[in-house]
Amino acid sequence: MSRSFRLSTLDFRLSTRSNTSTMQYNDKGISTLHIILIVGATMLALSAVVVFFWHSHVPTQFSAGASTIPTVEQKAYFPQLEFTDLRMSAAENFLGASVTYLDAQVTNKGTKTVRRLDLDLTFVDTLNQVVLRERAHPVTQRTPALKPGESRAFRVTFEHMPVDWNQAAPTMTPVYLQF
Repeated sequence: MSRSFRLSTLDFRLSTRSNTSTMQYNDKGISTLHIILIVGATMLALSAVVVFFWHSHVPTQFSAGASTIPTVEQKAYFPQLEFTDLRMSAAENFLGASVTYLDAQVTNKGTKTVRRLDLDLTFVDTLNQVVLRERAHPVTQRTPALKPGESRAFRVTFEHMPVDWNQAAPTMTPVYLQF
């Protein structure tokens, strides 16, 4: 007594007498095992290619050509950037956790267009000791460039603030800019 099952182009025959399964060849002469191995190897190769390209992609603003060490010209331009209207606020997110926000305004008082700006934010406690240092990016490739004389508001979100933070706005220090 033998039963036959047909799944798509794969043909399996199970023999109930010998209690073993035998793999039959399909219409084109390729065994089911070979088809499974070929499909598996192809999927593995495609996955490897996707992972390789995903991990090897570096955003252009942080690529090796764009050094994050400011030049003398860039350092000389830092005083031309003015930060005003610094406000700290807090709210609860949808999970009930407290989220802290820094809202501020940056003004380009110089004569050059700023295409990227990185800031170092330093939070202190009541004894003026540093309790948190964060990096903010108010101007990036994803935002419009900051033209001479232009002002722009920006927001930085903080998930976890130190308990001993003095509740004041941080000190903002430009650490890198790109023209």
